[in-house]
Amino acid sequence: MREYYIAGNWKMHKTRAEAAELARALVGQLKDGKHKYLVAPSFTLLETVAAIVKGTNIRLGAQNAAAEEQGAHTGEVSVLQLKDLGVQTVILGHSERRHTYGEDDALINKKLKLALRHGLEVILCVGELLEEREAGRAEAVCETQTVKGLEGVAAGDLGRVVIAYEPVWAIGTGKTATPEDADAIHAYIRGVIGKLYGPEAAGKIIIQYGGSVKPENAAQLMAKENIDGALVGGAALKTETFVPIAKFS
Repeated sequence: MREYYIAGNWKMHKTRAEAAELARALVGQLKDGKHKYLVAPSFTLLETVAAIVKGTNIRLGAQNAAAEEQGAHTGEVSVLQLKDLGVQTVILGHSERRHTYGEDDALINKKLKLALRHGLEVILCVGELLEEREAGRAEAVCETQTVKGLEGVAAGDLGRVVIAYEPVWAIGTGKTATPEDADAIHAYIRGVIGKLYGPEAAGKIIIQYGGSVKPENAAQLMAKENIDGALVGGAALKTETFVPIAKFS
């Protein structure tokens, strides 16, 4: 039985004081939550938030990581530094990293394998652009990103990988894939995992939905057979919108 996994990606928002206030509120309001939870603040906020969520039911995530352990990589943050701060999970391949900052599947794969090698959990993001969906290529794009993202990953490490399907056209736009459309792509991705790792692995892997998830649509999305949680953006920045998603029934 897969557990629901609700993650909040805070993106480039919050000062340390604001992050601390939000983290404390979430710790209090989610302490009796029945699902798996994560918050992913900006790098500058990780130490502050780590101290607040340590020992609670909220995991600490980072929004990205470098493809190298250390060295002359100005402006990058390594998995070693993230682990030192208490980070447990790294989000990789987010559409903003792919399409705004030009990260390709090979780079994302390198980062993913490095993170796994150091014992971190990875949320691997996949998803199509609007023009790719309209051209009937949504499934093909998601398959390529999944296959190339997981290239060289051993079956024994797959248990520390979560897939997040984010239709790029639905991120921050207010548009959401219908629960039926989202579930169809989730099912397709699960089939891709089945081809790569077998039906048992396909049945176990958690696949989140990310794309304008709101309190109003969370329960309908989570009710679908292949949707196992959410990677939440804008709605993760306030308790009044994130908590109802995290505690959907």
